Amino acid sequence: MEKDVFEAGQYYHVYNRGNNNENIFLEEKNYKYFLEKVKKYILPIADIYAYCLLKNHFHVVLRIKDKTDLPEKVKEKIHLPFSNLFNSYSKSINKMYGRNGSLFQEHLQRNRIENESYLKQLIVYVHLNPVKHKFSKDFQSYQHSSWRSYLSSKPNNIDRQFILELFDDVENFIFCHDERRLIYEGVLNEINLQDE
Repeated sequence: MEKDVFEAGQYYHVYNRGNNNENIFLEEKNYKYFLEKVKKYILPIADIYAYCLLKNHFHVVLRIKDKTDLPEKVKEKIHLPFSNLFNSYSKSINKMYGRNGSLFQEHLQRNRIENESYLKQLIVYVHLNPVKHKFSKDFQSYQHSSWRSYLSSKPNNIDRQFILELFDDVENFIFCHDERRLIYEGVLNEINLQDE
């Protein structure tokens, strides 16, 4: 399957995992460092709507800025800031932990988001990822996702206004997450009962 090419003005679900399913975040400070790299390399070219960082993989939902808003040097090579992010983070982790070789799987995964309905589903999916992968029983208290940024009035790097308007308001945003969590937990409980 051919990968989606990054294009100006388009929405994407971007994700990757550690090479051979290894952890890409080895301790707490790595999560913050990765987000600093995202701020440096990705925020100049994209609006970020959601993210979730798990020990061995991550998800980011974003929109590449319009061509007129992109820095001149990346207008024709939008993939470069992503390469710079992963190369920079990988080199730092390799140096810090005395490791060699590839930290991430070979290619960054990206799927174009074609409509608002799918965008809303992805926002919820990304925030529920810690529960899905059993890193946390409660996605609301998970420290390494954008969930809490939506409930805060403090300035941050998430484009909250657009997404909250997409969900109509913060109450519906919360409701959609809770509804999906309940459905998800029901499915998980049903699967667990069948496994016993």
